Amino acid sequence: MQKIRSGTLAALLLGSAFTPTLSLAAPADSAAIREAALKDDVAWDFTEGLTTEVGPRPAGTPQEERARDWAVAKLKALGFSNVRAEPYTMPVWVRGRDEAKILSPFPQNLVLAALGNSGSTTDKGITGEVVYFPTLADLEAAPDASLKGKIAFVSHGMEATQDGSSYGYFGAARRQGPSIAAKKGAIGILIRSIGTDHHRMPHTGVQMWADGVTPIPAAALSVPDAEQLARVIARGQPVKLHLTLTSKMLKDQPSGNVIAEIPGSDPASGVVVAACHLDSWDQGTGAIDDASGCAIAAASALHVAKAGQPRRTIRILMAGAEEVGGDGARAYFKAHGAEKHALAIESDFGADRIWRVDFKLPQGHEALATQVAAALAPLGIGASKQEAGGGADIAPLVRAGVPVIDLKQDGTRYFDLHHTPDDTLDKIDPAQLRQNVAAWAVTLNLIANASESMGVN
Repeated sequence: MQKIRSGTLAALLLGSAFTPTLSLAAPADSAAIREAALKDDVAWDFTEGLTTEVGPRPAGTPQEERARDWAVAKLKALGFSNVRAEPYTMPVWVRGRDEAKILSPFPQNLVLAALGNSGSTTDKGITGEVVYFPTLADLEAAPDASLKGKIAFVSHGMEATQDGSSYGYFGAARRQGPSIAAKKGAIGILIRSIGTDHHRMPHTGVQMWADGVTPIPAAALSVPDAEQLARVIARGQPVKLHLTLTSKMLKDQPSGNVIAEIPGSDPASGVVVAACHLDSWDQGTGAIDDASGCAIAAASALHVAKAGQPRRTIRILMAGAEEVGGDGARAYFKAHGAEKHALAIESDFGADRIWRVDFKLPQGHEALATQVAAALAPLGIGASKQEAGGGADIAPLVRAGVPVIDLKQDGTRYFDLHHTPDDTLDKIDPAQLRQNVAAWAVTLNLIANASESMGVN
């Protein structure tokens, strides 16, 4: 695929979009921006570069630091202003060796991945009898201390949905299951991966220990291995399993956000935040989660800049440490929450086509929502009546009352890949990526140039 030379693009931007004397009479024509964005190569170039030249980017690690350095250099080359990293420190969980083996009645290895913040076994591992729970509710209903010396196994299989709504329900097995099992005396817990594929690739992800709970080893089995273990258990004989998960926690490790801007002509009108997250899990190269989201945010903002200087500043927020609990979002709000934010928007659901738009705008802004919806309709995007809620990287802003628009991507296959070794560049469809850029570009353009008074602070 042909790439736009960053130097040429930077020259275009610096010679036009960033010139303060540009005419600001009206927003650029949505159709022209939309058509230009449908030919975009910047987003693919960004995604390819980040996943190839940096690769996996676990939060708080030297790889994430390399990603920040890479992103700062890339955004400067593309012509953004005020590009910088904003550092903070955080505790960091580091994966070790992940192994599991059924010892009896049918000896065999299992494929699994430790969950973020998992407790650690010794190098020799632990051995215990497996107690099976078809759902998280079954685990919750188990008597106190009933799992003493045992390894819990929760199945709780997830089904695919277009909007990804099943993740909230089924993901509870990962988020809450380890703490529940630990309270009941378990020495370890296995869950069926929170995923919709049937590949032998486990889905990792973070879980947070409840107050007062001593961490235990916690891991996700690949879906085929979870089904295999369930079949072994169904034979009716006691199942003994050996589990080795070696990991460690490090204190006060450096992380940070990357910020870049397209300056607006009217600072008093507020900032439009276009967010994504720069970190990823360690197994794949973080293409769908979330290199493509950062690529969409950056490329779409550039299309607005090329059409003329916007009224409002568009600020790209490439947050750090989203995967482990949203440290970057909180750090951004601590540093910038007092500033006036007109709108927040986030891309963190892969790069398949956008099919729906949700709004949460101030009362009296119905005409603006209608205008955005009309500009999106030619891209096959329909407006819903559901209220936008944003995502993890803008959550503190949304809680503070900042207006939000959600451009909802098709998530039918997202959880086939999510948090697995299969999250790689080849899963990105260039045509659908461009449709994302086009949708974002027309939305950012209309919001950044809207005459309405928006936002808080």
